[in-house]
Amino acid sequence: MTPSAASPFVTPISNAVARFTQAAFRLTPPSLALLVLRLTLARPFFASGLTRWDGWFTLSFGAKVLFSDEYRLHVFGAEITFPQPELAAAVASAAEIALPILLVFGIFTRYVAIGLLCMTAVIQLVYPDGWANFHLPWAAMAFAIVALGPGALSLDRLLGLDGIPPQRSQK
Repeated sequence: MTPSAASPFVTPISNAVARFTQAAFRLTPPSLALLVLRLTLARPFFASGLTRWDGWFTLSFGAKVLFSDEYRLHVFGAEITFPQPELAAAVASAAEIALPILLVFGIFTRYVAIGLLCMTAVIQLVYPDGWANFHLPWAAMAFAIVALGPGALSLDRLLGLDGIPPQRSQK
């Protein structure tokens, strides 16, 4: 199908613009953009996770207090306490460390992004006013990673876990 048959609105000028755009933005590899996206999403979760631990496998007192006394799920106008707050604190705090590390290395990337998307949804229920500045960008980044995958600069790609066979050197 020729460009003119595809759309009646294609003109020689738009073809020139399309050619220029393609040439100009071909210089930015999508794999680099996906790596930056993964790093950007991982950073706030990892930084938060670091504040929740007092050494190896010792949940901080502050994290326990936040989940038991401070954090409430705001659902339909009601404030609901976390069931088993100490367990919730431990699971959330471990996820805030483990998921960003997996995301940075690009291992099980789409599943990790779904996990961070779920965490973002829960955080939105705890802090409903944070959607514009924090939660919406986090959700958008996680959704983009779920949709686009990890990119070529990932262990998923190296190991063939993202559905694309790993590149083999040709002799």
